Amino acid sequence: MRKFTHLMMLFGALALGIGLASADRFYTSWDWQHKYKGEKIMPDDWNWGPDVLPGYESRFVDMGEAFDGPVRSTIVRLMANKPSKKAFLYVHGFNDYFFQSEMGREFVDSGYNFYAVDLRRYGRSRLPWQYPFNVRDQKEYFADIDSALSQIRRDGNTDITLGGHSTGGLTVAYYAAFRGRRITVDRVVTDSPFIAWNFNAFMRNVAAPVISGLGKIFPNAEVKQGHCDGYAYSLLKEYDGEWTYNTNWKMIYSPPVKWGWVGAINNAQNDLMKRRSDISVPILVMTSSRKIDGCNYEPVFKTGDAVLDPSMLRERGRKFSNSTVCEIDSGLHDLILSPSPHREAAYDTIFRFIRNHPCR
Repeated sequence: MRKFTHLMMLFGALALGIGLASADRFYTSWDWQHKYKGEKIMPDDWNWGPDVLPGYESRFVDMGEAFDGPVRSTIVRLMANKPSKKAFLYVHGFNDYFFQSEMGREFVDSGYNFYAVDLRRYGRSRLPWQYPFNVRDQKEYFADIDSALSQIRRDGNTDITLGGHSTGGLTVAYYAAFRGRRITVDRVVTDSPFIAWNFNAFMRNVAAPVISGLGKIFPNAEVKQGHCDGYAYSLLKEYDGEWTYNTNWKMIYSPPVKWGWVGAINNAQNDLMKRRSDISVPILVMTSSRKIDGCNYEPVFKTGDAVLDPSMLRERGRKFSNSTVCEIDSGLHDLILSPSPHREAAYDTIFRFIRNHPCR
């Protein structure tokens, strides 16, 4: 169980930093340690407005009722300087939100309209009564993706790439497998997708399934997190990284994860592998070249994936229909947050993959 807790902590661990300024319409903190006792009233705000990222705009989408009350997602966009019908939609990972303004500008500079979605209970989308990042079925997120894709098509885009990082990578791969030939995107890009637990065989085949099963009965039971700073310090500018973000939304340490969350991840991974032959569009599985073990920061954390095991991800990714599997030398877990020149290699890989797989 200690190894399980350690991984979950690593997966959620992010470091202390100066958060980005946020607009009034966004809740800036989670307050997850105090049970919300007020009314669950969805704010009436559905129009495009200035985003927390300069130059971007965003809007909320009412996603109806879920197990914990009303939920919403958020669509963020940055349009190309010249008219374009090409678009890229990005889905963030766990304990995360879209903050990589550089990423959007890379796509815009290459002639793409760029979109991102903050999923329900994450970042911009979070509402006061929601436990952060909680989900009981990964397919919940499909509606958030569909709403963003509908907006993208309304904006006139006809050539669409769907991308995701870590749990977002698992979600978009699962989305492609589940939708099969009914999918409405032209290709899928994954960045270190969480398609396999970073466990030994016993933890993968016994412990995770047991917690997953118990999560159906006790979905709110918790797996507590530890305190490691290795991955976080490799990202944040005030330590040894290059990035600044809102640490209320991308926390220094994630809260405990619910057993229901463990079950959602485990079930999605298993169902994805059962449906892997149903993936009907080209899919890129992009990973770091190496795994980093440890807890407290050392410079080696800037040379590999400190969260998942890239070799396990590549092994599973090769089993997908229509897959291309690529290693990014010394890339971080989030490859587009890697130091230069490794993140440039990740961008080059993505754009080459898109060019090599034109729209259907």
